[in-house]
Amino acid sequence: MRVTPALLSAADATLEALFVPFASGELALPVDGRVLFLRARDGFRLREMARPGWVCEQSFKPFADALRRSGLSVAEPGGGERFACVLLLPPRQRDEARALFAHALQRVAPGGVVLAAVPNAEGAKSAESDLAQLAGPLRHLSKHKCRVFWTMATHHVDLALQEAWLALDAVRRNEAGYLTRPGLFAWDRVDAASALLVAQLPADLVGRVADLGAGYGYLSAQVVKRCPGVGAIDLYEAEARALEPARLNLEQACRERGAAVEGALHWHDVTQGLPHRYDAIVSNPPFHQGRADLPELGRAFIRAAADALRPQGRLWLVANRHLPYEATLASRFEQVRTVADQEGFKVIEARGGHA
Repeated sequence: MRVTPALLSAADATLEALFVPFASGELALPVDGRVLFLRARDGFRLREMARPGWVCEQSFKPFADALRRSGLSVAEPGGGERFACVLLLPPRQRDEARALFAHALQRVAPGGVVLAAVPNAEGAKSAESDLAQLAGPLRHLSKHKCRVFWTMATHHVDLALQEAWLALDAVRRNEAGYLTRPGLFAWDRVDAASALLVAQLPADLVGRVADLGAGYGYLSAQVVKRCPGVGAIDLYEAEARALEPARLNLEQACRERGAAVEGALHWHDVTQGLPHRYDAIVSNPPFHQGRADLPELGRAFIRAAADALRPQGRLWLVANRHLPYEATLASRFEQVRTVADQEGFKVIEARGGHA
């Protein structure tokens, strides 16, 4: 059967496009069988193509877990080994993507190839232009509504620009003074929904608290500063790149509070449940992946919170007004009330979680 874009999910279409140069004979896989795949995504074409010498890097926990379940080797991001072939799926945020291009050129062996694929609707031409600016002339093709482009690792690489682009992934302060990095959720500001939740949070939260989908740690930092009865806080975040700025922001919040709070950061997929019990949980849960709305993510966060709260525990949640969470909340909590409904967001408190 001929593969067409209509038969493919967005992720599988990008993978299908990425491997077209090998299928067409324009590129050959390295003779040593070693390939590095940055921001790798699981999919049928990758499972078909991958060999034992392939190494995947993926900082988003659900995607990393999917790769491992398919039997693929997943390494900690940022290693130093060089490969004759480096594949990558650049992210949408441009500074983050530029840093990834620079890193890919660090990881490719002399004379090797760096190959990328980007959906047309997600800035493919800009991404191709960026790699050309860094590495010189490229070859490219279009397939499955994606742009595929590649370069050979030669002396054309602009080393000064490469160094500057590598620095784009460094932890930095945003306009609100929080440490963050490009590509994280609301990385350059305080998200309006999270700010509304903080404005409604009571100061009487106590004991052990969890922040689900913590990002760079804004909610956790605010809980530490505003709630003197909180003695411990656990931050759960699926994106590993967020953990370092979250740790630093939590430390800063403890200094401002003038007292230490036991804190732990977990690279974790909240939809798989939580390992501990809590007196309170705060969350601005994700509800989309790429361009697609996925309210089931938020519902999964609600179920995980209900399972993890102690009998008198409290969930404080913020969400876009249109998201259909009320039925899930009513089925998993004894008491549910809307605390605020403004600027397109709703803040909800729920108590008495049950199975």
